[in-house]
Amino acid sequence: MFRQGDVLIMPITKESVPERFQAESGEPRDGRGRLVLALGEVTGHAHALSAPGRLIRTGTATAPKLLHLPEGGRLVHEEHAPIALPKGWYRVIRQREYVPGSVRVIAD
Repeated sequence: MFRQGDVLIMPITKESVPERFQAESGEPRDGRGRLVLALGEVTGHAHALSAPGRLIRTGTATAPKLLHLPEGGRLVHEEHAPIALPKGWYRVIRQREYVPGSVRVIAD
């Protein structure tokens, strides 16, 4: 398991990934060609990877995303040490907080 700030990255097996997501192309990359796992709404800083792979949305903004890194990659953020991720599948979970009446993703 890996954590970088408010992002948790959990290794999972390919067999645990529903088939409908295994062939999906994933979310588009940003203007710099990166897979952005989380973008800071206030600072503009990003938890991002420049590696080959796919980031797949599985539901709402608070739902975990899936990350596939066929060659591994290096997760970077302006305020945290980089993290080397081995090749494989991952579940990406953003930290959430409760506000009266709802649950929301932490704002950075």
